[in-house]
Order: sequence, then structure tokens, then C-alpha cells
Amino acid sequence: MTDRKEAIAYCLTLKGAYEDYPFHDPNWCVIRHKSNHKVFAWIFNRNGHVRINVKCDPQWRDLWRETFPSVVPAYHLNKKHWNSIILDGTVPKKEIERMIMESYDLTE
Repeated sequence: MTDRKEAIAYCLTLKGAYEDYPFHDPNWCVIRHKSNHKVFAWIFNRNGHVRINVKCDPQWRDLWRETFPSVVPAYHLNKKHWNSIILDGTVPKKEIERMIMESYDLTE
């Protein structure tokens, strides 16, 4: 997964998810739960790549960062609970989907 549209489309397959642009900036898309309006994915462009900020269990946070150089402390969010996935083609799609699903579950 390297494409912004693909990332948004995957997030929207999750039950009760919807797309929002709260900052009136088309660069920043957030995907929220309809039930509680909490954000589980922040999708944006930075330094030439699409990034997705996802919430993560602190027990898994460092494992993701150590396993994939393109998983880094989250841009503009609490680095204890959020990671940024840089969509540069180095993180397998199934692992990106797994991290998004974990974020979805943690914010539900």
C-alpha cells in the first residue's frame, strides 16, 4: 500500500468508519468511528510520502518501529500511543492493514 486513495478506501471498509477533513486542509484526512467520532487513522502527505498515523498498544509500538524503518513515532501526536506508517512500499500491505485494524479496535 503506497497510495492515499487505497489507504482511505481500506479504512472505509471497517464498520462505521467515515472520512473527515476537520482542518479544512485537503492534505489532512482523518478516518473516524461513527459511534464515538474518535479518529483511528490520520492520513496526510509529508516529505514526499503518504503517512498514516495509527494508535498502537505501547507493548507493540516499539516492535513495529524496530521491525520496519518506515514505522516511526507519530507526527503531531503522542509518541507513546501513536505511530506513523510511511507508505514508501517497504511495509507489507497486510502489516499496514493490521496496524490500522489495531488502531480501529483501540479507539472503538
